[in-house]
Amino acid sequence: MLTPQEIEALAREAHADQKDKAGRPYAEHLRAVAEGVRHRGGTPEQIAAAWLHDAIEDEALTEEWLTSAALAQETKDIVRALTKRPGEPPEAYARRILSTPGARLVKEADLAHNADPDRLAVLDDVTRARLTRKYATMRALLGLTGPTS
Repeated sequence: MLTPQEIEALAREAHADQKDKAGRPYAEHLRAVAEGVRHRGGTPEQIAAAWLHDAIEDEALTEEWLTSAALAQETKDIVRALTKRPGEPPEAYARRILSTPGARLVKEADLAHNADPDRLAVLDDVTRARLTRKYATMRALLGLTGPTS
């Protein structure tokens, strides 16, 4: 099995050339989500999934890689659950997350970091408003209430 350090290094390398919407290195987002999962009492499998949660969707790694990777099945299942499919309605995406053990907590940490006011503040007004609505909708679909931190 890959160690936590190997998973982090792999995720950082896979997303090395990627930036977030604010122009920051994407690995900062991955680290924040992994730390958010840890802070919320997540398991090692969930923390591993946090590091890899966007890898397939962003084509940083392939589904074939995930299938054969030396990872716990729970980690693989969570990564697959969090991988948005083209044209997929938010309701279907949320149902898949809710039906996959451990995925909701990882998505909660992802949404919390995505909706961080400091991250959103550097975006233009239209993008900030669109993303704020998108994140609030997903939180509601997942039954997440209360503070986002």
